[in-house]
Amino acid sequence: MRRAESPSQSVRQLRLLQRQRDHQKGSVSFLRDKERVVPLFFSWIGPGRRGILIERGRACWRLVWEGREETEMAVTVTRVIPGSPAEEAGFQAGDRLLKVNGNEIGDVLDYQFYSSETEVELEFESGGELQGVIVEKDEYEDLGLEFETYLMDKQHSCTNNCIFCFVDQMPPGMRETLYFKDDDERLSFLFGNYVTLTNLHQREIDRIKRMHISPVNVSVHTTNPDLRREMMGNRFAGEKLDYLRQLAQAGIRLNCQIVLCPGYNDGAELDRTMADLGSLWPSVSSVSVVPVGLTKYRQGLCQLTPFTPAAAGTVLDQIHRFTDAFLQAHGTRLIYPGDEFFILAGRPLPDSSYYGDFEQLQNGVGMTALLLEEFESELARLQDPVQTAPCDLVTGVCAAGYIRGMVDELARRVPGLQARVHVVENEYFGGNVTVAGLVTATDIERQVGGKLLSRRVLVPTCMLRHEQDKFLDDVPREVLEERLGAKLTLVENDGYGFIQAVLGGNVQ
Repeated sequence: MRRAESPSQSVRQLRLLQRQRDHQKGSVSFLRDKERVVPLFFSWIGPGRRGILIERGRACWRLVWEGREETEMAVTVTRVIPGSPAEEAGFQAGDRLLKVNGNEIGDVLDYQFYSSETEVELEFESGGELQGVIVEKDEYEDLGLEFETYLMDKQHSCTNNCIFCFVDQMPPGMRETLYFKDDDERLSFLFGNYVTLTNLHQREIDRIKRMHISPVNVSVHTTNPDLRREMMGNRFAGEKLDYLRQLAQAGIRLNCQIVLCPGYNDGAELDRTMADLGSLWPSVSSVSVVPVGLTKYRQGLCQLTPFTPAAAGTVLDQIHRFTDAFLQAHGTRLIYPGDEFFILAGRPLPDSSYYGDFEQLQNGVGMTALLLEEFESELARLQDPVQTAPCDLVTGVCAAGYIRGMVDELARRVPGLQARVHVVENEYFGGNVTVAGLVTATDIERQVGGKLLSRRVLVPTCMLRHEQDKFLDDVPREVLEERLGAKLTLVENDGYGFIQAVLGGNVQ
């Protein structure tokens, strides 16, 4: 780390002292040691005397003061990473961080934003004393503090009662965390979650604009205020559409989502929504349209019907009328229908060029087209494998045709390949749920057990939770392996990984 030059040391120190002048008066003396200005002592006119310390291994200064009022917002440090700037500055577990560069810290966005600079002034409480330290570090270098939760705050929950909410129609008896409805704008920026904006206030929108947090992923569903209130069961849902316009005007990049429900936001309402979102381009840089997912657990909920093949075709035609014109005018399609619409309508998927920069990939849109392109590219480079290992592949109904097609094509290139595709119907959730990501260990065991070709079963990573240890029904990976009498191999959603896994890693 860099050591501060002498002329700037006193300036930085006095800047910190100046900010405390409204609280107490004090005096400072300096001892000039060759080219360095070293703070010698600091005495407050107030209770007690406290010293200023120099951390020799890093350009930072510690200041301790008393008599200040307690800061309202504080977050407790649970761990200090060894060798980090925070450790060298004297932080310990149990300290309470109050301010960064004079700004109160409410959550991880405040912390990351204000601590990204090369010079960071920290105010914190340690052992009952209020202290301050100035640290020099590389730009965007992490300070090395860890907190009780990643967000440094409670996760924001959803305040809506959407007619299509998937959480409301999940089976009973699943792990508790799956029933939590999050609607947290911070998770949108950090992890790509979609938010509705209904639980935000103007101060939070102002913070997004001030920090220029981008992109923000927004579940819009409709731009008709009255219809949005009805569909989302929230009396504020319509007026909160103004936040979308504010963010667009501030140049915040927005990815939007429409969950399409027959008889509600389709037809003329979809035309209106597409036109309204198109008017906010280029801030609105992509929009996905996905069909509503319905399980068999909808007792007492709003009556919704799934899309038929004919209705799915109608939606595709409607979207393409808009996107063809938009592409000609602006060079981008802007709006992309989910893969399920093409599969349900019995139409071929577009090639990867259709999806532009794949901005909706995290929403599952274009995922199959990208997988197929990567598969073909890797297949063209494939040399003769040393040997092949028999395997079984598990997938959901939605992608079954494409998985089978890839296995058949691979078998034509690799004589003697033994691979069996098992298509698992989702009996656990029922309804029109067909995607691989919602296939459970319970259904795999019931439908695949006793039918295996090998002792090596390939499953996509999306079937397990983030830690890759449990399925959606809370069955541990090793438990399913024991019940099947086979080893599970997790396969990423990319063409190279698919070929590697099917051939047992024996690819030259």
